[in-house]
Amino acid sequence: MFPKATLKFLDELAANNNRAWFADNKPRYEALVREPALDFIDAMAPALQSFAPHFRADLRQVGGSLMRVYRDTRFARDKTPYKTNIGIQFRHELGKDVHAPGFYLHISSDECFLAVGCWHPDSAALGRIRDLVAQKPERWFAVRDDQRFATHWTLSGDSLSRPPRGYAADHPAIEDLKRKDFVAIAPLSLSNVTGSGLLELASAQFAAAAPFMSFLCDAVEVQY
Repeated sequence: MFPKATLKFLDELAANNNRAWFADNKPRYEALVREPALDFIDAMAPALQSFAPHFRADLRQVGGSLMRVYRDTRFARDKTPYKTNIGIQFRHELGKDVHAPGFYLHISSDECFLAVGCWHPDSAALGRIRDLVAQKPERWFAVRDDQRFATHWTLSGDSLSRPPRGYAADHPAIEDLKRKDFVAIAPLSLSNVTGSGLLELASAQFAAAAPFMSFLCDAVEVQY
C-alpha cells in the first residue's frame, strides 16, 4: 500500500530536515506520504466498522487519522521542523487526541509497527484503568493473557519503579498497576508495509486486540 519510494523520501527528509527542502519537495510528500496514507485510512474504515464500530478512520486534513508532519518544537531541544515517520491513529469517536484509546500504525525506515491501547493517558484516565485492573484482576489477566491477543501483541510502554499510591504492593497485578502506558506493540517488516497485504494484516491484528481495547474502553467509560 505504501511504495518503497515512501521510505526513501522519509530518509531524505531526515537528512534534509529544513523548511526550504520540504517546500521544494512538497509534491513528493503529497504523492509518497499523504496520498497513500489517506488511501490506507479510507480502506480501513469498513474493517473498523466490523470489529470496532466506535473507532473512526478520519480523512480530515487537520485533526484526522493522519498525524501532522509538523513537529511541536516549542519546548523541545530538537528544533527540526518535521517528523520523519508516518503516524496514523484510529481514535475513538469521543477521543480528542493521541492519548485516547486507539489503533495506530507507525512507519519509518528505522522501525515499523502497529500499536493498540492508551499511550500516556491523562491522570484521570490512567487512574480509571488502574482501578479496573485492581478491582477485576481476573478479567484483566484473561484479557492480557488471551492466546489470540498474546500471539500478535506485546505489552509495552513506560512503568513506575514503585507501586503507585493507593494500590497494595502485594496486589496480584501490581506489575501492571505500575504501568503509565497501557499499550501493546506488534512489529512490522518493511516488506509488510510496502506489500499488498498491509490492510489485511493490520485489520486482522487490530481485531485480535478487541478484548484488550474493550477493557480499556470500559475503564474510561466509553463504548467499544
